[in-house]
Amino acid sequence: MIPNNFTGFIAVVKRDCATCRLIESALADMGGALDLLVYSQDDPHFPAGVAELEDDGELEFSYRHEIEIVPTLLRMDAGQEMQRLVGWQREDWRRLTAMPALGADLPVFSPGCGSKSADPGMPERLAYKFGDSPLSARRIEVATQQDEYELAFERGWSDGLPVAPPTEARVLRMLAGTTRSPSDLVGIIPPDNAPCTVEKVAINAVMAGCKPEYLPVVLAAVEAACRDEFCMHGVLATTYFAAPILIVNGPIRERIGMNASHNVLGQGNRANSTIGRALQLVIRNVGGGRPGGVDRATLGQPGKIGFSFAEREHDSYWESLAVERGFAPEESTVTLFAGGGVHPIGDQVSREPESLTRSLALSLRTVHHAKDYGGADALLIISPEHMRVFRQAGWSKARFRRELERQTTVEGRAVMRGADDVAVGMPERLAHKRLRKFRPGGLLIVHAGGGAGMWSAVITGWAANGPRGSIPVTVAIQS
Repeated sequence: MIPNNFTGFIAVVKRDCATCRLIESALADMGGALDLLVYSQDDPHFPAGVAELEDDGELEFSYRHEIEIVPTLLRMDAGQEMQRLVGWQREDWRRLTAMPALGADLPVFSPGCGSKSADPGMPERLAYKFGDSPLSARRIEVATQQDEYELAFERGWSDGLPVAPPTEARVLRMLAGTTRSPSDLVGIIPPDNAPCTVEKVAINAVMAGCKPEYLPVVLAAVEAACRDEFCMHGVLATTYFAAPILIVNGPIRERIGMNASHNVLGQGNRANSTIGRALQLVIRNVGGGRPGGVDRATLGQPGKIGFSFAEREHDSYWESLAVERGFAPEESTVTLFAGGGVHPIGDQVSREPESLTRSLALSLRTVHHAKDYGGADALLIISPEHMRVFRQAGWSKARFRRELERQTTVEGRAVMRGADDVAVGMPERLAHKRLRKFRPGGLLIVHAGGGAGMWSAVITGWAANGPRGSIPVTVAIQS
């Protein structure tokens, strides 16, 4: 390292750099005339002709002095950096060193190369190596011959699919996606009521396959899942199919490349596939919510691995889900909905809004059960081709909601217990009442999907959605 109170010049070089090799003679001339230290990143004997040569093979000097380009020349005064040059610019080096003839036989300019300390993943590894890492999680040692992917399966950290090993470098890189401190508490994770920090969320985001820019969305989703009104413990413990479903709104959708178009609920998009998975891994690995334990789902559904998508806002005729829930269009949000499986609604014929609304209502009336009313919420996803019908007729979202509510309200006697020789149904005391399928605010409506195909979908809510169980939660995403 630099001697205390060193005054003079320091050059950082590597042999594997054409510019560093080019200026080897200039460095030798500087060494004969000035107080010069040279730190070499990849060869302790390079450059030749310099007396004060330091081996920076461990890259500690380069890391601590934030060297990004080699060659870098530093002018030091009493141990403090006063000025720096990167690459070779002959006139600049001459002025800084006060050597007017320096590099007379060299080109006027030659760009430098990337510092080894700036190689992909290297800053994070060096931060951990030299004690500047903010990580506090327990480290798991993996034997040389041990497969870290198999270890994750053996330790129960996986959801059944391979997870990316959360090395220190990967976790530090993930944490770069947020300005929050790794030690910040995000929430208390059920069912074990375990405290969860930003660092622990980042670890599970790495395992899920997220990119650092996804981390703010995952953090907001974890915060939403910890809200009492979402009732994450109940969503876990139910025998129903429910899982947290994430709907992302706002500018962050496009910034991180979320899919809101073709195959929006399917595979193929990294952000859609990994953000919801990261939340589920947090619930599993931090909160202890494992199938067969607290998770008592009778059948479950693929969305329990992770279910997240973005609303198609750029060409939507209606206000977004987030705007309906009180947020500004320029705000980025994530909404958590406790939902079951996806049920298609196909109508290739209706070209009038009245007909299409009645058609959608027929499917919505079967949510949870065709004879269950007021017991479940739902998430209705309107495709662009179906949206076009309402746009062309000038229907607002509010008008569509009113008509849909009317079409999903029935006479109690039609769905009472025993009606149509089916034992299940509503209590006899409600036979003379008009019953609404969904509670006020219990039907969420979003616009998503590809531009071709008159297919919409309904995602059934948990049977205990609403005041008795889980209420959808929307949280602003901190960029």
